[in-house]
Amino acid sequence: MKTNQPHATWVEVDLSALQKNIRIIREVTQIPIMAVVKANGYGHGFIPVTKSAVKAGVNWFGVARPRMAVKMREEGILSKILVLGYIPPERIEEMIQLDVSLTIWTQDHLEFVREAAKHKTKSAKVHILADTGMGRLGCMPGETLSLAQATAAADNVHLEGLFSHLARADELDTEPTNNQGKKFKQIIQVLTKHDLLPKIIHMANSAGSLAHPNTHFNLIRPGIAIYGLPPSPDIQLPEGIKPILSWKSVLASIKDLPPNHGVSYGHQYVTTRRERIGVIPLGYADGYRRVPGNAVLINGKKAPVIGRVCMDQCMIQLEDIPNPQIGDEVVLIGKQGKEEITVDQVALTWNTINYEVTCSIGSRVPRMFPD
Repeated sequence: MKTNQPHATWVEVDLSALQKNIRIIREVTQIPIMAVVKANGYGHGFIPVTKSAVKAGVNWFGVARPRMAVKMREEGILSKILVLGYIPPERIEEMIQLDVSLTIWTQDHLEFVREAAKHKTKSAKVHILADTGMGRLGCMPGETLSLAQATAAADNVHLEGLFSHLARADELDTEPTNNQGKKFKQIIQVLTKHDLLPKIIHMANSAGSLAHPNTHFNLIRPGIAIYGLPPSPDIQLPEGIKPILSWKSVLASIKDLPPNHGVSYGHQYVTTRRERIGVIPLGYADGYRRVPGNAVLINGKKAPVIGRVCMDQCMIQLEDIPNPQIGDEVVLIGKQGKEEITVDQVALTWNTINYEVTCSIGSRVPRMFPD
């Protein structure tokens, strides 16, 4: 099947499927959503994804870096934004000016925010991050009250939210998540007793949103699930949710190599007979891993990737492909005919998780958003 794309390799993102996924998650949970669009929307293209999510009724977004918040504002996205992690002190004043909410977890962070807010006419909005078991960012549960008290006492600083992050919600064993939930509820009780509990309380990631309703509170933070991918093999997606990303390329070369001919660097693959070999113009610079076991779809059939993946190209075995032609569409992730290569299948080949597969697709690969 010929392709008319003007690119060597590209990603196609189905935004209508994204909106449907969001609506299904909202229907299942009955909780408002903070869509997590960090890491370029998990590799899908965060500006089009965000604008599409707004159309689906999302009014909160979670990002990891200040520059993403800046770009969203430049694109006219006026929704609520929370930077979920560290913000360099030099960027805090800019975030306040852009009405972007900030994460704090130490008194030092609060002091940086307080100093930056001195120079602004609007209050800084902060969310306290509590570490209930992730062992990453966040204040310890016993430190939350003092941080909340200091925040409440700070001029021009508004305690908008309280949140935590789940470490093992994607596992069948529910005890670790239940323990985190108990610790978080104890924090809520303490802050409530001191009349310091903010209005926005959130804890559930995708796995928590789908499998642990006790972690929902009044806002959930689905990430991978809105893109149609399961948080883990143990967490089932609701019916109707589907992947929104396909990754494609094009057949750039076909030639017959004689027996005992090496293919690619190091000649890890050597032909055993006369073999028809194709070349597709993508490689590890595009995020396609340099590992054995890769396969692609061409003309509705699977073709193994052979030899080492190069920086800009890789080779495929065409013996079982019916009538291959230069310009034929090649699918790395997605459907073609009755066959499909899923993100999870690629993740298994790469010995990683589906999150890393989509996030690792390189910035030089254009994201396309067909109607």
